[in-house]
Amino acid sequence: MPSTPAEKYDLLCARLSNLGSVLVAYSGGVDSTLLAVASHAVLGDATLAVLATSDTYPMSEVEAARLTASQLGLRLHEVDTHELADPRFRANPSDRCYYCKSELFGLLRTVARSRGLKHVADGSNADDLGDHRPGRRAAGEYDVVSPLQDAGMCKDDIRQVSRMLGLPNWNKPSMACLASRFPYGDEITEARLAQVGAAEESLRALGLRQFRVRAHGEVARLEVEPDEMQQAWELRGHVAQALHEAGFAYVAQDLEGYRSGSLNETLGEAETEPLG
Repeated sequence: MPSTPAEKYDLLCARLSNLGSVLVAYSGGVDSTLLAVASHAVLGDATLAVLATSDTYPMSEVEAARLTASQLGLRLHEVDTHELADPRFRANPSDRCYYCKSELFGLLRTVARSRGLKHVADGSNADDLGDHRPGRRAAGEYDVVSPLQDAGMCKDDIRQVSRMLGLPNWNKPSMACLASRFPYGDEITEARLAQVGAAEESLRALGLRQFRVRAHGEVARLEVEPDEMQQAWELRGHVAQALHEAGFAYVAQDLEGYRSGSLNETLGEAETEPLG
């Protein structure tokens, strides 16, 4: 098995070559960008990057994804998804991501068929095997492939290769859909998504990079990357003002800092799904 990031990237390219043609689920994040770039390098016009837009992603992320695709010369197509039309998604159960990904992958599969592309690929990587990710069940149902994962590439590998290739977003902070900011069981609405989105945009403008605003009713619980916690504390007056202006009555900074999927910590074993 390959051990270095460069060797894993070679394996990724070989995997893509064997696929023949592929639609890449592209978000503008570091994972899907590397996958789209590699697919374009290996398959040329036999690949297409598809960007899904919805209320669950901030417009700033969509615009950044468009810019990155343009800079890298990717063939880009956009589709709209409507997760909030599904009452099961709005109810925010522990398998919420399954309903979101089912809509997304079903739509991408339709686009792939219409374009004569054999496969749909997502940017899941080897690190994603260790968390509660019900969206993987939807991926299996729609025969979505995960070439980065197949090549054994973890997030650090992907960042190193992206940097070597000169990709502009190699160090872009990780991003997840805004629905992940709400405790399971709290209804997801357009207004609440907009509130969290506005809050995070304001904090980004203050200079914070890797963080999440978790919404607990009237309380905004701010998780900040440990390296940025001192900065956030020094900015606490501005942070509090920004979150109050977004509509939160109370503001708290989480002493454990940012960690991906922190709201999964409240799930019992029976609520988490086994990962293949």
